[in-house]
Parts: sequence; structure tokens; C-alpha cells
Amino acid sequence: MSHRLNYLQQSPQLFKKLVEFSTLIHASGLGDTLLDLVNIRASQLNGCAFCLDMHIKQAHMHGERALRLHHIAVWRESPLFEPRERAALAWTEVLTHIPEHGVPDADYEAARAQFSEKELSDLTFQVMAINAWNRANVAFQTAPGIHDKAFGLDKAGLA
Repeated sequence: MSHRLNYLQQSPQLFKKLVEFSTLIHASGLGDTLLDLVNIRASQLNGCAFCLDMHIKQAHMHGERALRLHHIAVWRESPLFEPRERAALAWTEVLTHIPEHGVPDADYEAARAQFSEKELSDLTFQVMAINAWNRANVAFQTAPGIHDKAFGLDKAGLA
């Protein structure tokens, strides 16, 4: 896979605004663990190698256990996730692949049972943000690990 274009260089102001948007969501209080799970699951669903690589590395830096990271793809069958994390993963899936007739009431009610209105709103914005990043990186075939130096990581993705 070859990198098609550098969207940061081509659209620096838009890139900066998306970074600002993502930074605001990160400060919302949902927590690193939950945001890492959401970012990884959406990136898996969207086939975004760059984002999947980056967010798995970030999750490791935030102290996430390797086994849980391996289980994100099969979270429904795994006993390793708490109800709130399961609700976030389900919400991520339904918003990443919106059904033809919209988000079912049952999916909304399940998420709402675990999150306050503010938290669910913030979580929704996080899903929107990671899907935006996924779409840009998939479209332009951004290579996994290309920005590791900027994150202080070595070639193996370790700090």
C-alpha cells in the first residue's frame, strides 16, 4: 500500500480543526480507557490500519492489558469488559454502521442506561471524530506507524 497524499499538508487548517475537535472530546471526562476502546473498535470496523496501530499503542501507554486489546474484536463474547464499556462498544458499532432505518430505540436505551445525557452526547462526538479520522486515513492510505517518532515511539511501537 502506498501513501496517496498527505492531507495534513494539503488542508492544514481543516486538519488543525479536527485535532482541536478531538482534543476537546478527550477532555470531556469519558476517560482514556473508554476512548481507547471506542477508537480501536471503530478503526477495526472501518479497516483503518493507521488508526488501529496508533490507538492500540496509545492504549498500551494508558496501561491497557494486551488480552483486553485482543478481545475488542470479540467483545460480545468476552468476559473482560464492564457493562459501561460494552455499551460504549455497542454504541460505536451502531453509529459506525448506521442501520438503514436509523439507530434502533433499543440501542439508544441500552447506551442511555450506562451514560448520562452529557456522557452519551460526548461519546457520540467521539464516535463521529474517530470515524472522520478513519475515513481520511483509509482514503489516503496513511501508513501505520508513520508518526511514531512524533509520539516518542521506537520502530516496535514502544515508548
